[in-house]
Amino acid sequence: MQVDFAIIGGSFAGLSAALQLARARRDVLVVDAGQRRNRFVDEAGGHSHGFLTRDGQSPGAIAAEGRSQLLRYPNVRWLDGLAEDARHRSDGRFEFRVASKVVSARRLILAVGVRDELPPVPGLAERWGRSVFHCPYCHGYELDAGPIGIVAASPMAQHHGLMLPDWGKPTLFLNGAYAPTQEDLAALARRGTRVESTPIDRIEGAADVVLADGRILSMSGLFTQTRARLSSPVAQQLSCEIEEGPLGEFIKVNSAQETSVPGVFACGDAARVAGSVALAVGDGALAGLAAHRSTLF
Repeated sequence: MQVDFAIIGGSFAGLSAALQLARARRDVLVVDAGQRRNRFVDEAGGHSHGFLTRDGQSPGAIAAEGRSQLLRYPNVRWLDGLAEDARHRSDGRFEFRVASKVVSARRLILAVGVRDELPPVPGLAERWGRSVFHCPYCHGYELDAGPIGIVAASPMAQHHGLMLPDWGKPTLFLNGAYAPTQEDLAALARRGTRVESTPIDRIEGAADVVLADGRILSMSGLFTQTRARLSSPVAQQLSCEIEEGPLGEFIKVNSAQETSVPGVFACGDAARVAGSVALAVGDGALAGLAAHRSTLF
């Protein structure tokens, strides 16, 4: 299968990139493995927030509507499956495999997304997307200014500790993840964040933190620091430069969303330190426009 533009990843960033190319009347293929990062929110009956005109809607419904609108363009094809064995051919085209199909494209856009690695606290993973979150801007408001627990997984917990008083009354559970300095503790105290050094035994109920000494602190919700890993190895297979940030790995891109490999663009959570639905859509639009222009100028 030969196409002008292939987009690997059919979530918010990939859909947005594809839409720009579709409207440029170019031949577009979207390949999607169905592993959207915020699918856990859908499974919990939750909602997406902070995306203009779609605030409070199911992320799955937003993605489904985006796909439906995209596929109205006759120059767009969709292929369900996992992209594998990506390579840069000697003739300048890019090639990868989806099951038994071999795809070659003039330009590639990687919207592969990331997966979140959670700290190994019993009961935490089962509540991911339900009452355990990582982005205050996405889920903080709905906790109704109540008690908020921060499960430390790295020194980045300090940032949660300083931010979350705007959304409620936080308790930072250090859980042996890092040791705040006296300056750190003073900053947390000024913001009104309580610090609890007793280790966590497990999470119960909706967001009840059971400590090693038997105490139970009930929270309206919990925040933690995940470690992001790219959901697909295609960027590494193509020798794209990967950076390691405070929240995990991401594909290095320039201001036009182009990777270190000319002709390969990246967007969404896979290509930024931290993201959201709104940022993914914006990055995708830019990647689509830049990929198109790279074939003209």
